[in-house]
Amino acid sequence: MKILRGVLTMTVAIALFGTILSPCTVVAQNITKEETDCFVPCNDVPFQRRHCEQSEAISSLSTDCFVPRNDMSDADCFVPRNYETREEAKPNRFSKPVRFDEKTTPNDTIKKTTPRDTTAKLVNRNRGALTEDVNNTVQDVEDLRSINEGSMIGVGLFGMKDTYLSPMAYDGYGFRFMNERMKLASKTNYRLSRQTMVNVNIASTVNGAENANYLSAFVDYALSYHYRFLPDPFFKIMVGGGPRGMFGMVYNTRNGNNPMTLHADIDLNFSLIAIYEFKIKKYPLALRYQLESPIMGVLFSPVYNQSYYEIFSLGNTSKIFNFNSLHNKFAIRNYLFLDFPAGGMTIRTGYLGSYYSTSVHNLDRHIISHNIMLGFVKEFVAFGGREMRRRNLFQSAYY
Repeated sequence: MKILRGVLTMTVAIALFGTILSPCTVVAQNITKEETDCFVPCNDVPFQRRHCEQSEAISSLSTDCFVPRNDMSDADCFVPRNYETREEAKPNRFSKPVRFDEKTTPNDTIKKTTPRDTTAKLVNRNRGALTEDVNNTVQDVEDLRSINEGSMIGVGLFGMKDTYLSPMAYDGYGFRFMNERMKLASKTNYRLSRQTMVNVNIASTVNGAENANYLSAFVDYALSYHYRFLPDPFFKIMVGGGPRGMFGMVYNTRNGNNPMTLHADIDLNFSLIAIYEFKIKKYPLALRYQLESPIMGVLFSPVYNQSYYEIFSLGNTSKIFNFNSLHNKFAIRNYLFLDFPAGGMTIRTGYLGSYYSTSVHNLDRHIISHNIMLGFVKEFVAFGGREMRRRNLFQSAYY
């Protein structure tokens, strides 16, 4: 009897001692496995939260104890036992033992501490945040518009006549470099496409007697906006225009007086583009035709028998800038290109024909060229400034 009394005394002492020292003791004598599948781990008890996607949402609340719910789809995630906000929660709420009295049954306590509406709020909040992030990412991707850029070189025939230098016509060969970019314009709600085009050509021509040469170099830049018509998913028609500028020179190797003349134009350009995509035995091809022609503008031209010494040294600049339109200037440029893939590249090849003619101050100027073009095409996405936030959508070697 003494031994049994000692064992009971020691058991009671250990139980009381553990209750006093434990900062978070849960007394639930009447809760059985059949009544609930929930239990309450305390924050000071080692507990592993396995792959819980809601850990951030849970940690933002005031409670330190969580109840795992086996009836959730994700049984490894925990809902807070206390669903009050941090401001409304009582300090050290779970530092004292939770006991059940006559007014509160264990099942009532469980229902209060693990409400289904709180779980739904947490799940919906996380689901809403995830949906918002996904929608933002999708929107960023949809807002990105690629740029089509083509770079080509060409060779062909050139014919020139400039009565300021010589009344004779000159024929020969020339080289051309061309770069163009085309993309949808975001400032127009993607209803218009923007095209920039740079042409550089160098030519050497000779007269019929083969005793004199023209050495010429020209560069022109055109910026065009096109309104897009889509009569068919594989057929596009774009109509528009924009500013165009040209600057160049022609040098005569035989003349001693006035051996060189300058060309400078600024025009409002009309542009028409038609693009048709098709396949030949599952081989994708894209055929494009484009026409450009200036409508009106201003051009530089000296007066007949006026030297450049008078213009630049003596300041005789009267009538050197002239309004031009279809009555004294006609120019047209035709493009016919075909895009086709070759391995990991896209090749663009075709024909470029240009005709330029002016008649001002009894001076006639003609420049005609026919070029066979060949180059490469690439499609890429460019962004900078505030759009740098989208760089996370791609794998960059720098950022």
